[in-house]
Amino acid sequence: MGVLRIILTVVMCIVCLGLIVLVLLQPGKTAGLSGAITGGAETFFGKQKAKSMEGKLALYTKIGMVIFVVLAIILTIIANHI
Repeated sequence: MGVLRIILTVVMCIVCLGLIVLVLLQPGKTAGLSGAITGGAETFFGKQKAKSMEGKLALYTKIGMVIFVVLAIILTIIANHI
């Protein structure tokens, strides 16, 4: 169990660093009201957001968060059994 715990802890650290990078790469959502007034929300790229780099970063962030939560639960279970 000790080796498994060390391996999962290292994987958890790598996932955490990856999530930090993914979150920092995402653009801010500062368009707000000014973007709606000027018509910025109705652009071609706004409709194709899922296929853009922003959409991919959001998807990777969601996947990373699921992996993070699963690893946290597994590590907690392992820590309580030792």
